[in-house]
Amino acid sequence: MAATGALRVGLGYDIHRLVPGRPLILGGVRFESDLGLLGHSDADVVSHALADALLGASGLGDIGTHFPPSDPKWKDANSLDLLIRVAKLVADKGGTLQNADVTVVAERPKIAPQVARMRSLLATALAVDPELLSVKATTKEGVGPEGRGEAISATAVCLVSFARA
Repeated sequence: MAATGALRVGLGYDIHRLVPGRPLILGGVRFESDLGLLGHSDADVVSHALADALLGASGLGDIGTHFPPSDPKWKDANSLDLLIRVAKLVADKGGTLQNADVTVVAERPKIAPQVARMRSLLATALAVDPELLSVKATTKEGVGPEGRGEAISATAVCLVSFARA
């Protein structure tokens, strides 16, 4: 059980390979791209990293525990729907999101033009004010799988408070 009256930090990370024939969805936004992220669900690394951060702060494991890729129920699942389910798990445990910060690592596409839309969609899924969420992007300057355009990753950190009993 989470400590009551506590503030807890969660950290989430996700990475997926880019492949042809898949949509590219980040933070719930579909980007125009010849490549998309390979995964059992829609492979939205932004939503997945944020979900893992929330689950971690709440002591609830990780996204794979709750939505295992071995379960056909989650095949091609919309990751915003998974985030809604995670928000309910956190709320059921008495947690309230105080803020979250997500960094997307990708050489392309340009993320900045869609940040406001991503924040809005993520905030709606979490039933919070978009002002509590930060989404930003960086590149790897040609280094590693993200830098070579082979993958996109995201890291998220969040602060969750738990009410006093």
